Amino acid sequence: MSNVLIVKPHAAQILSTVAVLFVPTMSILAQGTNAQTYRLNFTDVDGNPLSIGDGRINVVVVTSKASVDKARAVGDRIPDFCLANPAYRMITVVTFETKHSAPIRAVCKSVMRHRLDSEAQLLKKRYDEHEITHDARKDVFAVADFDGAIATQFGVKADAALFHVFVFGKTGELLKQWSDVPGAEELAAVLK
Repeated sequence: MSNVLIVKPHAAQILSTVAVLFVPTMSILAQGTNAQTYRLNFTDVDGNPLSIGDGRINVVVVTSKASVDKARAVGDRIPDFCLANPAYRMITVVTFETKHSAPIRAVCKSVMRHRLDSEAQLLKKRYDEHEITHDARKDVFAVADFDGAIATQFGVKADAALFHVFVFGKTGELLKQWSDVPGAEELAAVLK
């Protein structure tokens, strides 16, 4: 028979344990300081797992449905050297301000996939101009944020005016962020 030591935790120990477990899941970008490294994982509407800090430079646009056209403007300003380049990826996170049931979520994801198909056709025209034969649909990514949890990870509030652009380096370091569509030259300078 072995001796088992039973220790009753004190309130301070419990609070410390809770803080250690849950503080990292709170808003990791709330301060938005550059040069810090972040690990974020989510799944896009096509079922692809996506990760910040996976060896690629990621441009992440976090937007409400009302501001989704600004995401296209960011995509239009992505420099040519990023096109079909596996070292770069743009992800659009669409945050819904209201709660939706499972059937409505499925419809929303279907609409988002249809919109991605349209965006891929526009991207293909740009690929054709540069004689890129890569399938453009494989280069467009969107994530549905139905409960605002992803927006919270980015330190932004899910509301109708939501729009932020983040650029993360290969190991997940935050390189730059904007609360509006950045200029093409400004974006290119960060992505080089």
